[in-house]
Amino acid sequence: MTRIGLAPVLGYLIIEEDFNIALGVFALAGLTDLLDGFIARNWASQKSALGSALDPLADKILISILYVSLTYADLIPVPLTYMIISRDVMLIAAVFYVRYRTLPTPRTLAKYFNPCYATARLKPTFISKVNTAVQLILVAASLAAPVFNYADSIYLQILWCCTAFTTAASAYSYYHYGRKTVQVIKD
Repeated sequence: MTRIGLAPVLGYLIIEEDFNIALGVFALAGLTDLLDGFIARNWASQKSALGSALDPLADKILISILYVSLTYADLIPVPLTYMIISRDVMLIAAVFYVRYRTLPTPRTLAKYFNPCYATARLKPTFISKVNTAVQLILVAASLAAPVFNYADSIYLQILWCCTAFTTAASAYSYYHYGRKTVQVIKD
């Protein structure tokens, strides 16, 4: 919930070009993500279906707001942001479709939107995990660029290309492996 709450704050700070504070808030968001994962892995009583649904949602919200606002601030190119958001929209649409297909009849809206009623689990591909890391590295580097005065660096442009490549490869991996990335949960 903290990352979801920090996302619009980060977007506002970036649009207002307050990059020093935005970099600190981004670090705080990353710390809360690490802490959340650590707690979920080490204390089984703290793991929940709601948390399992909110964690990837928080990641998508945070990444989307960061990329759109960094693009608005001319720190990330428009085509790259379009590519990243498009991939995420396609993944979300696929998750909604899988949710619908795996829901037992009668299918109701109450059942469909109940995160405690898990019917399938998406297993991220290896390249998707790499892509997430590369996307977050690009966000951190782009946020730091105006702070440390390297916004026109060739290394940042190379990172744009790497991010585009891993995003395309990740999208393809979900398309290619499709059903292998979805685990249907049987009662």
